[in-house]
Amino acid sequence: MQILRQRRGITRTQLGGLLGLTASWVKGVETGRLQTPKLNMVLRIAEVLRVRNLADLTGHDVAVDLFTGPGHPRLPAVGAAVDAFPMTGRSQEQPAAHLRARLDAAWTARHSAPNHREIIGGLLPNLIGDAQTAVRQAATGTERRAAQAILSEVYSLAQFFVAYQPDAALLWRVAERGLIAARESEDPRAIGVAAWLTAQAHRDSGPAHFDAADTVTREGLEYLAPHLPDATDAVLAIAGALTFEAGYTAARRLETGTAWRLWDRAREMAGRLPATYYDPVTSFGRAIMGAHAVTVAVELHAGGESVRQAAAADAATIPSRPRRARHRIEEARGYQLDGQPDVALATLAKAHEAAPETIKYNGYAKAIILEEAESKAPVRRRRASELAVRIGMLTA
Repeated sequence: MQILRQRRGITRTQLGGLLGLTASWVKGVETGRLQTPKLNMVLRIAEVLRVRNLADLTGHDVAVDLFTGPGHPRLPAVGAAVDAFPMTGRSQEQPAAHLRARLDAAWTARHSAPNHREIIGGLLPNLIGDAQTAVRQAATGTERRAAQAILSEVYSLAQFFVAYQPDAALLWRVAERGLIAARESEDPRAIGVAAWLTAQAHRDSGPAHFDAADTVTREGLEYLAPHLPDATDAVLAIAGALTFEAGYTAARRLETGTAWRLWDRAREMAGRLPATYYDPVTSFGRAIMGAHAVTVAVELHAGGESVRQAAAADAATIPSRPRRARHRIEEARGYQLDGQPDVALATLAKAHEAAPETIKYNGYAKAIILEEAESKAPVRRRRASELAVRIGMLTA
């Protein structure tokens, strides 16, 4: 634990705070003065330190990757398309309107399909190559900037596919290329989306990278600020998403007041959007704010508040299947924190029903299932084991 903590750049005080314990407790475990924690605490430590395999933490061969999925079969093809640099061999002109229609169709497919990774994984290689070619073939500065905006959004779609898969370097290449293309486009919406995704990549890298996440969100919001008085819904939505993103990171830091203040500000921005508006990239809109409230409460380790927010949120209003599944997972985390493991498992089953490929790649869901598969209650242990088989953690 000490080695992994130091690699993440986290002090004993910081780790203790994120676990709801003291620096003295952390020191006791690291020096062997205290016994190895129970499984539920080991899982919490793994969550904070972003340990991908429990064997790295415990020294025992526990064959489960927590925060990395198994690697989708289409990952190599998507990675090859990202890494390619087409200068020849693609002479056919790629009209911006045609690429835009294909990209919109890909977003629609992602939100509506339970096997969304399979769908967009099949579409991405050609989309990436054609969008790169469109930039290269642009005849004027205006056309080139428009093509860069589309290319940036294609990389955004790719980041959703690559996330939580076993290729962190590819994830960062996708995020950085999306940010570069967005800057070249000079399009406020594209720049905001790229900043939003880059901030997520930093935040999900662990506490040592929270400052970088905050810097990206702050600079993104400062860039967008002059555009907001007359902003389109699409630009206002990405500003709202970035505002919540800052609150999300604050919650990860356990900064309760800041996290809820930023959530409230994001809710006000969502209120300026049409009631039915739902952003195709960030999922931002009025319908998502209840789900965001659950996430804030969960990250603050407030079990009771998580359950209260879950009761107030309406998952049915979230039109995206993968985003609805993620919300169910956050609800399950809240129930688990509140000492309601049976409800947590039932909620994870709903997440699996909405989008199996979301729960399959979600470390928090897998941690709950693994913990309850060790339960002393036979019925709960059986339900957890059955769910583990369904999502591919265990074989039947």
